[in-house]
Amino acid sequence: MPRRILQGVVTSDKNQQTITVLVERRFKHPLLQKTVRKSKKYRAHDPENRFKVGDTVRIIECAPISKTKRWHVVTDAEASA
Repeated sequence: MPRRILQGVVTSDKNQQTITVLVERRFKHPLLQKTVRKSKKYRAHDPENRFKVGDTVRIIECAPISKTKRWHVVTDAEASA
């Protein structure tokens, strides 16, 4: 099964090696036909503490790292491999 890749904005970098990423998705409501915006926060592993609040990042699904972390930040080297 392919691993999902999401793009979002960093909302918190207060924890060591962890960032919180806000991912927004847009879809058309099935009955009202209005565009709806929904957002969800994911906690992602950032081993070098490179990303700060406001950065746009891509995250990829991975095996559980901790109780709440199931995502890893994708770097340019990993994206091309």
